[in-house]
Amino acid sequence: MKHLLTALSLLVASLSTSAFAADAPTAQQSKMGTCNKEAVGKKGDERKAFMKTCLSAKKEGQQSKMKTCNASAKGKKGDERKAFMKECLSK
Repeated sequence: MKHLLTALSLLVASLSTSAFAADAPTAQQSKMGTCNKEAVGKKGDERKAFMKTCLSAKKEGQQSKMKTCNASAKGKKGDERKAFMKECLSK
């Protein structure tokens, strides 16, 4: 009976943690997704080298992109700005 309760408790804890984690991807998960999209067509050692470089790259490029998008979004507010920033940053 103890083992059943322990197993059930662990199951509930892991499910609640998994559900929470699925809501918001971490920065690393987002970066992995971006790098995977850019690595389309690469295979083997070429892909491995690209992914290593891409995942270890500094955030300078993202910061630069954010500045550019912010400057372009002047005058936009609310949902319009949010949609514009999402599209701009995904390019």
